[in-house]
Amino acid sequence: MTMEWTPGGMSDDVEDRRGDSGGGGGFGIGGGGGLGIVGVGVLLLVSLVTGRNYIGQYLGMSGGGQQQQSQRVDNGQPVQESAAEHRQAQLVSFVLDDVQKMWTTVMPEQTGKNYRHAHLVLYRDELQGGCGDAQSSTGPFYCPQDEKVYIDLSFWDELKRIGGDAGDFAQGYVVAHELGHHVQKILGTEGKVTQAMQSNPGQRNALSVKLELQADCYAGIWGHSMKERGKLDEADVDDALKAAAAVGDDHLQKMSGRSVSPESFTHGTSAQRIAWFKRGMESGQVSSCKTFAGSSDE
Repeated sequence: MTMEWTPGGMSDDVEDRRGDSGGGGGFGIGGGGGLGIVGVGVLLLVSLVTGRNYIGQYLGMSGGGQQQQSQRVDNGQPVQESAAEHRQAQLVSFVLDDVQKMWTTVMPEQTGKNYRHAHLVLYRDELQGGCGDAQSSTGPFYCPQDEKVYIDLSFWDELKRIGGDAGDFAQGYVVAHELGHHVQKILGTEGKVTQAMQSNPGQRNALSVKLELQADCYAGIWGHSMKERGKLDEADVDDALKAAAAVGDDHLQKMSGRSVSPESFTHGTSAQRIAWFKRGMESGQVSSCKTFAGSSDE
């Protein structure tokens, strides 16, 4: 059994901009504070591991010799995509809707605040977004400024290269993690952490780790919902845990052949990411995701 989901066209909350041309220069998760599944600080390490130059390199989608399909996009231009990429886009769209439907119910019940939908932008190579210049090399990320998640589907290939799993639920975990940052924006956590980072730069990395681990826990809450509905089995969960472990700071540093440097962590260790995802998955409760326990930043 694999994660149960039904392809059904593109969500109204998806902006398919894979047909847009890249624009602008610069590098970084928006250069303006985007929150990603993989930290910018480890991209050089990943480059060493995979043998690919992420910095400044534009990563294109490979057709893989498969028959190309055409899909209409927001700007009216057709997008050429392989059958595999078409399925990936459908999966991302399904997960986006499923996670947001869950939060629409869970957030008012558990926090007393209403959930508002985020949008998800599909792009290739490079795109100018609300946080500045989005590039494939940044990996998926959430932009607090425009409340959008940005994903280049080529990331799934890179996730496999660094030892992760790109199964359906593993991909769902990544999308749910980014929407976890949107939950933080709505609840005010993201704003408080940003202020704390500005007032105490020496704590920037430590605060970033707590923010990312909480997003992992929020992703686990969606996993809990899927399991409660009978749409997952243990193999699916293992896939997500493998993906979480692959993007742990210590794992990426070890793969690069360098010594582990905890002070440089921005997202947490593999063990931490797994633990917090499992905590959300087991409890299904926002209150279980207090990575800032004892802090004024939550």
